[in-house]
Amino acid sequence: MKQFLVSALVGFGFVCFVQADHPNILVILADDLGYADLGFQGSEEIETPNLDRLRVSGTLFTDAHVTASVCSPSRAGMMTGRYQQQFGHEPNCPPQEFGMNLQEKTIADALKPLGYHTGLIGKWHLGDQDQFYPTRRGFDYFCGLREGSRSYFFDVNKDDKPGSFKAIEINGEPVKFEGYLTDYFSEKAVEFVDGQSAEQPFFLFLSYTAPHAPMHATEEDKQRFAHIENEKRRTYAAMVWAMDRGVGQVLDALDEKGFRENTLVFFLSDNGGPINHNASVNLPLNGEKGIKFEGGIRVPFVMSWPGQLPKGGTYDAMVSSLDILPTVLTVAGGEPDYEHLAGQNLLPFVLGQMDSRPHQKLYWHKEWFSAMRDGDWKLIYIQDFGYALYNLKDDLGEKNNVAKLHPERLEQMSKELNAWKAKGTGSEWTEGPKWYKFNRQLHIDLIAEGSEVPLQ
Repeated sequence: MKQFLVSALVGFGFVCFVQADHPNILVILADDLGYADLGFQGSEEIETPNLDRLRVSGTLFTDAHVTASVCSPSRAGMMTGRYQQQFGHEPNCPPQEFGMNLQEKTIADALKPLGYHTGLIGKWHLGDQDQFYPTRRGFDYFCGLREGSRSYFFDVNKDDKPGSFKAIEINGEPVKFEGYLTDYFSEKAVEFVDGQSAEQPFFLFLSYTAPHAPMHATEEDKQRFAHIENEKRRTYAAMVWAMDRGVGQVLDALDEKGFRENTLVFFLSDNGGPINHNASVNLPLNGEKGIKFEGGIRVPFVMSWPGQLPKGGTYDAMVSSLDILPTVLTVAGGEPDYEHLAGQNLLPFVLGQMDSRPHQKLYWHKEWFSAMRDGDWKLIYIQDFGYALYNLKDDLGEKNNVAKLHPERLEQMSKELNAWKAKGTGSEWTEGPKWYKFNRQLHIDLIAEGSEVPLQ
């Protein structure tokens, strides 16, 4: 069988051989998806038969998190397997001269020396300027937009005007796409899969903009959800439906090529739903995109590898998007450098080969807000205001702040959180006081609402 000689990759520390039967890898990322807005997450309004099919074929993680409650830093954490605060990537909207630190290695950087053909279709949002371009960050192929969001229809006078970072490009060349953007990305993903050979494994990052605003959907898809009275919610449901349709097309393409059994697939969202902006639903979680309550950082998360992993499984221990890189690096024949990475290889946990948890503790920080999980305990900090403490085992909705009832735990966790922050949370840019004031007050309101114990 064909083999590829692999050289050392600085920052990951591995040297090995890889065979052509190593799995293909597909990471599918939704944008601003509500926690409750999929069939397998219990939605009775929005049908997602293809994502439900993916869930049945693999493992659902019920306590899964991303590293930030907004898009760009969440992607930076997932793509590097490292807390993005360690390389100054805290906020969401950097000025044009900033992007993800060029010293950081992406999943694609890790997989290319292992013989993988790499592709990114959809949203990048890790730097607009050419030095941050996906094809300079390990990807052989890029079809998508550099920026964070755009119209779902071609508009030469707006997002698709010359020089726009929201324009759709293929390896640096702007293109005019036809039809609806979500469908276009799905079609390009199918083309990518169809163009692959069994002689070389591939990595595809399918990064949808759906269901991020603007609220655009086709009339046909909206008609499917005519029973939903709220117009924004109806459009949102149609956007999720279009994404689900595309996921099904990609899964079908894998089947037709004979790749599905040996393709490791992840599906997740980059953060929780912004409930007022796109009418998403994060229940039973409290909060939304942009803040540190579970509704901002806990996401639907599925891992499927039919040839190797049990089907229809559920895993309840805490996991993170940080775990994707070490997992795929391991199955690709690499050796993760756990001194450098913050994630864990999930396979031995899912397969029952390890009794411990991938993570006892997880951390979050963005400028003025911080949070920490220690098992079922959750700590939230608001600069110039104070701490709130929740026991998620008894209070998943984070309604009852018990900080005053558990002073020792509050002290212990606050010390650990501050020690973690001291390791490096320097930001190279700021989003300004507008978002600080909005998110600060939202945190405070949620803590106060229904809380039996006021914020300490």
